[in-house]
Amino acid sequence: MNNLIYKINFKHSVFFLIFTIVFSFLVEFLNYNVSPLFCLFLILSIGISHGSFDNIKGKKLLEIYSFSNIFVFYLLYLTTGLVIIGLWFLFPTFSLIIFLVIACYHFGKEDTNFLINYDLKFNSVLFFLKGSLIVFAPLVFHFEETINLFKILLVENENFYSTIGYLEEKKIFYLSTFISVIVSFFYAFNRFKIVNVLIFFDILSVIVLNYLLTPLLAFTIYFCFLHSLRHSISLSLELDAENLSNGLKTFIKKAIPLTLMTVIIYVFGIYLLSTFYTFDESIIKAIFIGLASLTFPHILLEYLIEKNEQ
Repeated sequence: MNNLIYKINFKHSVFFLIFTIVFSFLVEFLNYNVSPLFCLFLILSIGISHGSFDNIKGKKLLEIYSFSNIFVFYLLYLTTGLVIIGLWFLFPTFSLIIFLVIACYHFGKEDTNFLINYDLKFNSVLFFLKGSLIVFAPLVFHFEETINLFKILLVENENFYSTIGYLEEKKIFYLSTFISVIVSFFYAFNRFKIVNVLIFFDILSVIVLNYLLTPLLAFTIYFCFLHSLRHSISLSLELDAENLSNGLKTFIKKAIPLTLMTVIIYVFGIYLLSTFYTFDESIIKAIFIGLASLTFPHILLEYLIEKNEQ
């Protein structure tokens, strides 16, 4: 099965790089302003679906802890998400920083883990550094637009922006991006195999996206068509290791219930936010605060399962 995953993900990285270059240059050439609504549509239809198996993983975790009532999982999962949303509105700066840190680790691990069949003492740190490219690249190429996104996300702490400005002035984000690329090179050449070349395709794709596109659109394309799609392919192969097409069909059927539920919650959240903010601002808030509320329980669930399986 590993060889099949390697082959599929290699092709996926090549196609994603080609798509990234064509799409980014078209948007840049046409000077087209992509609406946040378009980004929301992609995230709700493609992006969040890779976490729609959490209910199945939840059943597995309940069995480990000798619980049989799936309602317990849904209650804890939903409560965790609501707590994250509440904390964001109460402590937006702190919540944003924690979210970015966890996102760096999550993206670094999920986009690389299928290539790593060995343990390193500092794997967690290396995953964080590798995934930090997703956070630092927009700050390098579109600093002001990224800061405006932070402000839309309710972050108004002047000390935070003073620190960010100091780091930008000292070119720390350039250094951090360089370190992220170096870590990617390390993973590519450590115990080298041909499939590891896809790491370079991924790096180039992320850099092209963030150089040519706005931070919101660059993140959306990466999140939906690289991160989420790769994870969805992996889940599909778990469902049918012999037939990816059949696995994808099964995955889509199983993903629909939780995806639809999440879409309904997002729509309701945007409706509430739109009474206080503009429609575009409401969408941006819903995208990132909503993703934070989904990411925390998702990562916690995977951590508990991995810990118990060990």
